[in-house]
Order: sequence, then structure tokens, then C-alpha cells
Amino acid sequence: MRAHLLIHAAAFAILLHAAPAMAKKDSADRLATPAIVQQLVACRDIAADAERLACYDKQVLAFDTATKSRDIVIADKVDVRSARKGLFGFKLPSLNIFGNGRDEDEEITEIASTIASARPTRDGQWRIVLADGAVWEQVSTDHFVLGPRPGNPVKIKQAALGSYKVSVDGQPSVRMRRVE
Repeated sequence: MRAHLLIHAAAFAILLHAAPAMAKKDSADRLATPAIVQQLVACRDIAADAERLACYDKQVLAFDTATKSRDIVIADKVDVRSARKGLFGFKLPSLNIFGNGRDEDEEITEIASTIASARPTRDGQWRIVLADGAVWEQVSTDHFVLGPRPGNPVKIKQAALGSYKVSVDGQPSVRMRRVE
């Protein structure tokens, strides 16, 4: 039963890592398929049943060892979406580990949360900490009608030129940037 689960996990990892490589992209833009996954996939080309099974057994063991030692990390769409949401607001290098923003259906352009804390800064702008720990600071001279308070719902939308519009409790938006 355990071997069956490992084979399914390996197959999922193959799909996860092979999909970007199979897409028509520049070779510099591709996410390389790890050697351990390539070796596992190569087992299917062995014609003799006993040799193919021995190859799969060997490669699945190597794959299992690599996942346990965290040399290979398996992430499903839920994990990737959660990571994207957690990184929302940061400017990151193009690593192509989350699809490189090419999957328009999965691109996160807005989030909703709750304010954990809010305080004005020395220059009269606002610093807001969300429930997930993300910290945002106001960069515009616009003002909230009512100051943000813990427990207020907040919506953050991606805006032009890398900025973000933050609306607290349905109020008009102000421009902010994520700092932590």
C-alpha cells in the first residue's frame, strides 16, 4: 500500500515538474525537471517487466528519501495559491516556481483580510498589520474617512505601477505598500 502511495506521489511530482518543461517556452525560462524525477520517468521506457519494476522500486525509494530530506518539495495548487497569497504585495524575482504569473486564472490580484492592528506613523500615514502578519504602510496623501481599527475588514487590490489600493471597511481606497 505504501509503495502504491509513493508511486502516486511520484506521478504527481512528475506532473508538477514536467508541465513547465513541456510548455513551449524559452529554455532560459523553463523550470528544470529534477534529475531524480527524470530518472523515475525513464523507468517507464524499460520493456522488461521485472527490470522496469526494479527500476521503479529503486527510483521511488530515492524519490521518497529526497522528499523526506526536503531535497524535493511537492506542492499542489492549494499550496501554491496559499504561498502566492502570503507573498501578495512583495516584488519578487521571476523564479518561475509559482507558474511565473502565466496562469491568469490563478494570478492573485486582490486579497481580503482583517486588521490585527493599526496605528498612525510619525508623518500621519497609516501602518496596518493584517491577521496573517502582513504589514502595509500608506504611501499616498489620501485619508481614510474613519481610521482603521483592529477587527475591520480590509480589501487590498493590485493597482498600476506596482502599487496597491487598500480599502478598510468599505471606505474609499488609499495607496499602500507592503513592508513586511
